[in-house]
Amino acid sequence: MNLPDDKLATLALTIKAWGRELGFAQLGIAGIDLPDAEAGLQAWLDAGHHGEMDYMAAHGMKRARPAELVPGTVRVISARMDYLPASAGDDWREREARRAEDPGHAVVSLYARGRDYHKVLRARLQQLADRIRAEIGEFGYRVFTDSAPVMEVALAEQAGIGWRGKHTLLLSREAGSTFFLGEILTDLPLPVDQPSGRHCGQCSACIDGCPTAAILGPYRLDARRCISYLTIELKGSIPVEMRPLIGNRVYGCDICQLVCPWNKFARASTLSDFDVRNGLDQASMIELFGWSEQEFGQRLEGSPIRRIGHERWLRNLAVGLGNALGAGAEPAPIRAALQARADHPSALVREHVHWALAQRASDSQTGSVNSESTVPAEIRKAT
Repeated sequence: MNLPDDKLATLALTIKAWGRELGFAQLGIAGIDLPDAEAGLQAWLDAGHHGEMDYMAAHGMKRARPAELVPGTVRVISARMDYLPASAGDDWREREARRAEDPGHAVVSLYARGRDYHKVLRARLQQLADRIRAEIGEFGYRVFTDSAPVMEVALAEQAGIGWRGKHTLLLSREAGSTFFLGEILTDLPLPVDQPSGRHCGQCSACIDGCPTAAILGPYRLDARRCISYLTIELKGSIPVEMRPLIGNRVYGCDICQLVCPWNKFARASTLSDFDVRNGLDQASMIELFGWSEQEFGQRLEGSPIRRIGHERWLRNLAVGLGNALGAGAEPAPIRAALQARADHPSALVREHVHWALAQRASDSQTGSVNSESTVPAEIRKAT
């Protein structure tokens, strides 16, 4: 399709307005040349920092070459959607820090407490593409939401949505980092936006605050040490040496976001899709550990958590309960909950339950740590 430059410029502005109407906080347009990102991706893969995430390497450098992924692509429409639940409040970082310090509390990453973002973003990006088609006729495009080999942070950075923080997440001066990204790869030669530049300065709060030292240095993440990777991506046994460091985080981790000064500007979502479901902002680990497989499936229908399955859910909770014992929580109810799963059909669950039962608040040989030590000082300072 050949549109004159003035029509393309008007269309770009219209697309951004439609995006806001559809619940996106910001849209930007990027080109497709990602040479720096390609080199960084290859170095990261060569170092093995992707762990068991074989899909990161499966498509080779297509991840950094949008035109090879979708032939004909000349632009990427990058979209930001805020996910902080409306109920979080202005003091959300303080409240999250307090929850992390309660050894019996189950900490689920903020983004996962509501509806699965894949479904929300994909549906709304498709609606946006439908509006474009209705306006100009057929055009080439594909919609992506963390569902294909797309380097969405690098593209969003080029589109002016924000900049890559030292923790490798995208940061925005207006919204911190509590948002999702999605893309439309298109053959429309829309005018591109300008990058915003980087604004982390000398700050190292995310590096210093990570309890597992997963952030090796600025922009260098070893996923194998990341709590989000360990509780979501890792399919097998969580390394014993990492278990005490996980604390009571049973699905994902927000620590590098909690300590980041830019998240004082985090914005609550305007969509009800990300409102908290199943009381996941208040639940105890004992309560969640008691869910049967059927309850897990029913309660978490439409949730991103359901993707890990009941077995890994119990694995994560067993680690959290073991850490609660090590932190000096009331042992009787925790041990009773763990004993109820001690003969679970899954060897993975049994292993982690038996490890948890071996934890003692006064036993320094187990490697257990108290609840305060799993909450980095940077969180308490930041809040």
